[in-house]
Amino acid sequence: MDDTDLQIPRKNATLRYMVEEKLRKAIATGRFKPGERLIERELCELIGVGRTSVREALRQLEAEGLIRSYPHRGPVVSTISLAEAEQLYKIRGLLEGFCGAEFARNGTEAQIATLEAAVADFAQAATAGNRERLIDTKTAVYACLMKGAGNTFVEQMLTSLHNRVTLLRVISMTQEGRLPESVAEIREILAAIRARDSDRAQAACIRHIEEAARIALACLRVQPAPAAV
Repeated sequence: MDDTDLQIPRKNATLRYMVEEKLRKAIATGRFKPGERLIERELCELIGVGRTSVREALRQLEAEGLIRSYPHRGPVVSTISLAEAEQLYKIRGLLEGFCGAEFARNGTEAQIATLEAAVADFAQAATAGNRERLIDTKTAVYACLMKGAGNTFVEQMLTSLHNRVTLLRVISMTQEGRLPESVAEIREILAAIRARDSDRAQAACIRHIEEAARIALACLRVQPAPAAV
């Protein structure tokens, strides 16, 4: 094999990544709802790119579990059952609790400063009420938390879980009174990490996930599941 066979077309890869991010964010903010069909032609028109980029992006989102493809129907935004959501939140609580504890033990001062800035951005977004910015800033907080833990494998697992929980995050955060609570919980995580208290940080992370789970699962119990096709 010639060395040129290993070359990556940077422009195409960047475009595909941008399309993935656009679709991921559209799902996260509720622009595309669970159970909704994603029609390639319409997506091409909405995003302004060709079918190849859209198809590649859809394949990636399917691998992440954000969409599912059905024979004769095409790609559809995934739904999450109550049982799946319960399992997801349980394992997420364990992993994020681990991250909080490890960050408190081993995180650098620079990483703590980065987390502090991310928490401030999230708190500001919570007062503005912009759904897209809320998702972006909350995602940034979790990214800082994972980096500070310094465990590549846990980061990979949590990233996958976060991609799936995107379908539930808007449900949880938009419930009345939830945002101020979420901000307070995130600030407690930061305070525990800054104090280098690993037990407190672990407990704060677990509590945050348990509260988010409580609200999201309650909504799932009363809302009819959207059609999967």
